[in-house]
Order: sequence, then C-alpha cells, then structure tokens
Amino acid sequence: MTSATVRTSGRRPRGGGIRRGQTAAGLLFTAPAVILLLVFLVVPILMALWVSVSDWGGRGSPFSGAVNFVGLKNYAAITSGGGLAESDFGTSLRNNFWYVLLVVPLQTALALLLASLVNTRILRGRGFFRTAFYFPSVTSSVAITVLWFFLFNPSGAVNALLGLIGIKGPNWPADADGVLHGLLGLVGLKTAPGFLASSGFLGITWWDWLAGPSVGMLIIISLAIFTTSGTFMLLFIAALQNLSQEVEEAAMVDGASAWQRFRLVTLPQLRPTLFTVLTLGLIGTWQVFDQVYTGSKGDPGKTTLTPAYLSYQAGFINQQWGQAAAIAFILFAIIVVLTVFQRWVLRERGVSKRRMRRGGFTPGDDGRYRAADRTLTAAAIAGGVADRRGSGGNL
Repeated sequence: MTSATVRTSGRRPRGGGIRRGQTAAGLLFTAPAVILLLVFLVVPILMALWVSVSDWGGRGSPFSGAVNFVGLKNYAAITSGGGLAESDFGTSLRNNFWYVLLVVPLQTALALLLASLVNTRILRGRGFFRTAFYFPSVTSSVAITVLWFFLFNPSGAVNALLGLIGIKGPNWPADADGVLHGLLGLVGLKTAPGFLASSGFLGITWWDWLAGPSVGMLIIISLAIFTTSGTFMLLFIAALQNLSQEVEEAAMVDGASAWQRFRLVTLPQLRPTLFTVLTLGLIGTWQVFDQVYTGSKGDPGKTTLTPAYLSYQAGFINQQWGQAAAIAFILFAIIVVLTVFQRWVLRERGVSKRRMRRGGFTPGDDGRYRAADRTLTAAAIAGGVADRRGSGGNL
C-alpha cells in the first residue's frame, strides 16, 4: 500500500499541462490583436505625448536630433500664454461646455422616451419605429450634416415652418449671438456687469462664458440629438426587456400610476444602462469634430469652435503640432475626470434614516424600516434598497 501511494504521489498532474497548453493557445490567439493595439494605439499615443512636450514642426521624425524637449511650454501657451492661442482654447472649451450641457441630457431623455414608447406592447409596428428611430444613427455623418445645414438656411425648411406661425427665423449659420445673452437682453440686461467683464478664465471673460451656445451652435446641437438618440434608444430597449416584470406587476396591483411605476420601479433598475449611456454621450460630445469640420469650420465668430477641431486646426493648418497634441491630452484629461465624477455620482449608496423617513418609510419595533405605501416597497426592491445597509438599517 505504501509503494502504491508513493507511485501515485510521484505522478505529474495532467491538469497542469492542459492549463499550460490552454494559456499558450490563448496567448497565441490574442497576440495579433495585442500587436495591433500596440502598433496603432499605444505607440501613437506615446508619440503624441512626446510631441506635446517638444518643438517638432511636422517635418521629419519627431525623434530626430533636431527636435528639442521644451517641457510644458506648449501647455502653457494654450492655458496661460495670454495670446490668441489661449483665447481660442478658452473659446473652444466654452462652446463645447454648452454643447455637452445641452446634448447629453436631451439625447438621454429622448432615447429613454423613445425606448419606453417602442417597448410598449400595445404599439403596432414596433419594428418599423425602431428602424425609423435608429436610421439617422447609421447615416453618413457628412451627408446628414450637409442636409441639416441646408434645412437651417435662411430660406430653408426650418424658417419656412416658423414663418407659418408668424415667427421670422434667424440666419442660423451666420448668427453668433449667445442664446443666454439674448434672453438676458429681453429683460434689459444688454451690457456686461463690471465684475463679469473685468475678470475671466483662459482669456475669456466670465460674461462671455455665460453667453450660452450661439444660434449657429444650436444647429449642431440639434443634429447631435437627432443622430445619437437612436443608438442609445437600443441600449434602453435591451435594458427594459430584461427588467423583472414581477416588481412592476406588484406595483400595478398596489395601485401605482404609470408615472409612479416608471419613476420608482423602472428607472432605478436602469441605473447601469443609464451610466453607460451618459458615459458614452459624455465622451462623444467632448470629441465632436466631423459636424464642425463639415458644417461650420468654427464659424460664425468661432462660436462653434471645439477643442477637437482646434487641435486639428493647430496641427494640420497652422503646423503647431506641439500645441495640437497638448490640446488633445488636456481634452483626454477632461473626459477622464468627468467620467470618474459621473461614476461617483451614480454609485450605489447606503440609505440613511433621514432619507428613509423622507421617502415614506417608518421604523418598526424590530428596527427594520417598512413602507406605509406598498408601492414604495416595490420601489425599494427595484432600486436595491432592500439589499443595501446604511445608517438607517434594513428593510
């Protein structure tokens, strides 16, 4: 028995060899993709990082001996140089800020609304409506941008429709006036207050930062909402079809209205999809380029200038490759910071006593919080409150 035991323990395990073979095969199959990512993604990023801290002029190799290291000089030129480069960068950030502030919430809300409508069982021809709403997302960006600007011409269809109700439409592509400045002018505030005109940020006064999007930028904003809502609609449809129907049916039995079921039951379950849609929307809106390049090229009056287009302009037109790369990396940092902040805002939180009481939950004799309304109980289950611990305790 002892010798048999020794012989058995001396054998090499077969599973280890199989696992090593699977590891080698996995590395072999993934090697082409890894090599492509290294050559066409990692290496260009590292090259662009070097260009942003060098004086490369666009000719020859950026790693030649004639190229010198200049540190953060290119970054300083666009953030604190006090010249045209700084004011252009500040203008592009202001324009993109208002663009993001309007496009991301509106496209998310519209996509969720379309998904909710198309997902209803009583709607006939749901396949047709899904295709119709998604079709603008797969249309050529250049073609739809040209068509969109044609519709917003002074003699285009948009002004013609406004004329039918007695409104004289503006010259959309050539109007550089800020929307908020226009609204403030209607209430008598047509000149900048002293404290807003005397100081600013990145070469732009605070009064100009508060101008809002220009009338020309509204064309691109409406175009972005029209073309991206269909894609995000599909994400919401997939999420809605995977939701638990038992919780919603329980809320219906308890007498919850359609708005209560959506707000308290459906929406909390869409938190992961909502985070995905907001993140993709945030990244896409900060990288807007093709609509500006095709439709406006930054006009009128640089009110449609964006950081992505400014980076292209600085590099390919003005041959200031260091500043172009610096703009790109600052834009990358902005996207990363805002994405992390957005994830922090949408994170799962513990439920405090104050929040439970405000939501209609009352503590019982056993220390557990219970809802006075059974609809709230369904909402708590949908939102995961029943599975989370906080200072308020459990449900």
